[in-house]
Amino acid sequence: MEIRFEHSPKETAEMNTEALRSSFLAGPLMKDDTVQLMYTHYDRVIIGGAKPVRSGLLLDTHPELKADFFLERREVGIINVGGRGRILADDQPREMDRLDCLYLGKGVKKVIFESIDPKAPALFYLLSAPAHATHPVQFLAKENALPSDMGAPETSNARTIYKYIHAQGIRSCQLVMGLTILKTGSVWNTMPAHTHTRRMEAYFYFDLPEGQRVFHFMGRPDETRHLVVEDHQAIVSPPWSIHSGCGTSNYAFIWGMAGENYTYTDMDPVSIPELR
Repeated sequence: MEIRFEHSPKETAEMNTEALRSSFLAGPLMKDDTVQLMYTHYDRVIIGGAKPVRSGLLLDTHPELKADFFLERREVGIINVGGRGRILADDQPREMDRLDCLYLGKGVKKVIFESIDPKAPALFYLLSAPAHATHPVQFLAKENALPSDMGAPETSNARTIYKYIHAQGIRSCQLVMGLTILKTGSVWNTMPAHTHTRRMEAYFYFDLPEGQRVFHFMGRPDETRHLVVEDHQAIVSPPWSIHSGCGTSNYAFIWGMAGENYTYTDMDPVSIPELR
């Protein structure tokens, strides 16, 4: 498990490309028969990926957590972006189709990831945060995730948003999680941009065609930076930073937040003319 610390706006403004990438870019997170994790000190969130191919994968604890098992003092949201898979939570199985979500609360001792068909392996994206209370294991299929359409073809940002873990959906201690799918011909996400200084955010990009990239924009609204992102890479976005992107094709991404609240609409809008 990789450990990363926080960076101030002033420090970030002085970073070159390599420093930005080593500080805020993670992955690709999906590697055969591996659970890859990155612990960030932004609200002590862990992002990661699990790709079981030949055998099941255990979500194990790590020395840095000082915990007997991974979810001893944590919760986790998991979305499958690959083939059909299965998650065993304390030996209770839950099969997951593509874009289904599973929430596991504080106290679940044993988590195992499996693929139904090794030739079309599941790809499990994980977002975990500290938890102060116990919430039950909850499953939500993509079809029931309150899809809402936003944007328009005229502004190249027509997209469908699916909300899984939030105040009106799967309940958690502090996690908020969902995904966005851009429609064909649209490339901009989260534009107009916003910040929310009460919570950090992580973006995991997927369904990006081979050879294509997303330009992820970050930084203060009046001093932006960008990172070039590949398929299955993730961005850690500080609370003070915008988080928006523009791709060389349409794509999808999982967004997730942790911090002071889990109200989906808690954001501070930034108008396009304010960007620099």
